[in-house]
Amino acid sequence: MTDQPIIKQQLQTALTAAMKARDEVALSALRQALSAIAVAETAGDEVVVLSDAQVVAVLAVEVRMHHETADAFVTAGRPERVDRSRAEAAVLEAYLPAALGDDELQRLIGEEIGKAAVDGATGMKAMGRVVSAVRAAAGPSADGAKIAAMVKTALAG
Repeated sequence: MTDQPIIKQQLQTALTAAMKARDEVALSALRQALSAIAVAETAGDEVVVLSDAQVVAVLAVEVRMHHETADAFVTAGRPERVDRSRAEAAVLEAYLPAALGDDELQRLIGEEIGKAAVDGATGMKAMGRVVSAVRAAAGPSADGAKIAAMVKTALAG
């Protein structure tokens, strides 16, 4: 096995294919993602090679940033930029594990609320603990804001 994560290799292969196909959207998204991975690998005192799980976490952040950028363009009235940002996010989402559905998230939330209640944390006092546990169980591709809103609704009701 190589010392490079499989997902990073896939991204580099896709970058080469996008160059050959002259796919500007994929090219831009993949370059940004690989750049973010390189920054993460060189951020500390020593250069490290990120694991696939760490690469997925970086990609999840990149996807979220593309969606936030698209939302900002909607607010600014720039529809042509919205489509490109969403398309770039879609390119990177292909490398993320499938996000849990609402039903599965609700099940996880229910379990974690039950665990928190056993330990004496009830109501909104349990929110931070429940959100953290659900995010850890759901993985890096889960939307933290969505989880927090679902937990808040569950705890309030």
